[in-house]
Amino acid sequence: MAENYRPKIGVYVCHCGINIGSVVDVPAVVEYASKLPGVAVSREYTYMCSDPGQNLIKEDIEKEELNRVIVASCSPRMHEPTFRKTLKEAGINPYFLEMANIREQCSWVHEDRDEATEKAKKLIEASVAKALLLEALEEKEVDVIPSCLIIGAGIAGIQAALDIAEAGFKVYLVEKTPSVGGHMAQLDKTFPTLDCSACILTPKMVDVANHPNIELMTYSQLEEISGYVGNFKAKIRKKARYVNFDTCTGCGVCAENCRLAGRIPSEFDEFIGMRGAIYLPFPQAVPAKYTIDPQRCLQLTKGKCGKEGPACVEACGPGCIDFEQEDEIVEIECGTVIVATGYDVFDCRRKPEYGWEENANVMTGLEFERLVSASGPTGGKPILGRDKKGEGGYEPKKVAFIHCVGSRDKSVGNEYCSRVCCMYLAKQAHLIRDKLPEAEITVFYMDVRAFGKGFEEFYDRVRREGIRYVRGNPSEIYRKGDDHTMVIKVEDTLTGTPLEYEADLVVLGVGLEPRSDIREIIDLFKLSQSTDGFFLEAHPKLRPVDTASDGVFLAGCCQGPKDIPDTVAQAKGAASSALILMAYGKVKVEAQVSVVNPDECRGCGFCVEVCPFGAIELVDENRMGNIVKVALVNEALCKGCGSCAAACLSGAIQPRSFKDEQILPQIAVLGVKP
Repeated sequence: MAENYRPKIGVYVCHCGINIGSVVDVPAVVEYASKLPGVAVSREYTYMCSDPGQNLIKEDIEKEELNRVIVASCSPRMHEPTFRKTLKEAGINPYFLEMANIREQCSWVHEDRDEATEKAKKLIEASVAKALLLEALEEKEVDVIPSCLIIGAGIAGIQAALDIAEAGFKVYLVEKTPSVGGHMAQLDKTFPTLDCSACILTPKMVDVANHPNIELMTYSQLEEISGYVGNFKAKIRKKARYVNFDTCTGCGVCAENCRLAGRIPSEFDEFIGMRGAIYLPFPQAVPAKYTIDPQRCLQLTKGKCGKEGPACVEACGPGCIDFEQEDEIVEIECGTVIVATGYDVFDCRRKPEYGWEENANVMTGLEFERLVSASGPTGGKPILGRDKKGEGGYEPKKVAFIHCVGSRDKSVGNEYCSRVCCMYLAKQAHLIRDKLPEAEITVFYMDVRAFGKGFEEFYDRVRREGIRYVRGNPSEIYRKGDDHTMVIKVEDTLTGTPLEYEADLVVLGVGLEPRSDIREIIDLFKLSQSTDGFFLEAHPKLRPVDTASDGVFLAGCCQGPKDIPDTVAQAKGAASSALILMAYGKVKVEAQVSVVNPDECRGCGFCVEVCPFGAIELVDENRMGNIVKVALVNEALCKGCGSCAAACLSGAIQPRSFKDEQILPQIAVLGVKP
């Protein structure tokens, strides 16, 4: 710090409308701050983040020659970038800003006006103590590789990929399963317009496969990722299909001749349809390339398939079958990443009182979609109780739909609303009415939430079709005797009447949950989870598609339950955010990073172990002919979290703007013994 440095601090206290002003005596706080050492200006304003508020700061910087600014307002997470920009435009270093959070940490947590006011005074005084010691920091820029890696090829990943590719940038679209499409491909129709799901999805599926800027990697999985925003390096495992991808024509002769054809439950059909060991997930799958299931194929599991060898090999004209095929690791480089890994549906085994596991005529909403889908195992006919050959069965005469299975339920740990269940059950009730006009249809609901565009109108339409809505959450579902009749025990909460309703088919409106393999993505990208278990966005209002890891964005239901329109909208938002970085070609990296004093570093490596971002490594340093280990911080990776400083035994590593000599005076002001 220069010897002739003379602090001239401006303190600006925000009313935040009435958020702060109704609890804190702002004029008294301003008066107190004006008398603190180094403070040249102390002012108040209703909304400091507004244009007039920011202009007030700029004018004072120019007229009063301020060299430090303190804004006492809301969380720095919300407006620190705003005020840094203000300082920069006024001609002083943006890191000469300190914020005192007197909203979340003061007015919002106190009711007593006098106590809140005194606390606000102390918080500002502590900020002044730190502001006197702030140092100028400079942001650095790194180049951005003009390509994007998208994890997951459901409708969110597909839409994001198409938007980025259409803008002229390279996209690597990675999907775990053999085909793109995700859960949307399993649906029959979409609410509230009743569009055919396949009709609106499959053209986009074909587009991502054919687009020159998209490299589609299905049946593949991200194994490893390193680097930082603008410069990521990823390793992707392309799993062996045991079918030559380039020569397979998708004719299906191999599947027809498979000795296990029609004997393996199909994942795509929610296990109510069957497939073989070599299969195409569904007729419209993209790419239309067959895959051999290594856990089911007799040749791969037992080394032998039939007396004369595998029938699929004999049947395949082009000779595509290759049992010697192995997984392949592909390395790519990209500048941005979009996570669009989707969701799992609630596992009904966690609600055993509903009898889903024991009764074939109690099914989930997704199973019902496959039952009534034109491409489903019954050709769209709601037939239950068929034998293994797909013969026989019956049409249900009484159908019941149960809302909120696995959602808004503390007993299973899911207190959130899954948002789509009310409407997809209304849609399914309509589909049954359309296919079985004489059926008696009853919907048991907790509440009906028809929040989207056209949703309320669709809900009213369904009720007018003679579908009965009963407000009540069933306590138990069990089989009556040996036939297919199920008994639903429920209380009509509007009338207080206990009911025992009989149905031939019960559809459980299961909610959406985070994927069971979510931990893999968390560990790869160092992402956080919100209380509901889904990925946590950087800010719920202002940065809903960003994450705490720069350059990594969220799209679709991996961030939280949402319907198809909202998923597509968020995918477009994530694509737009990624495009900004790639189009500009450079990105600024955080200046408040950790810095190492090599003379004090012992080379113990504790900081390397605790760094959650992998930003620190030990390097060799020559000290008077002796080679010693010293910690080195990769500033592009470091997020300034301070974990390293907490672990360092010698105090050799410190985060800029949060060094011990800057924090300890704050602690002293607050009267806390360190």
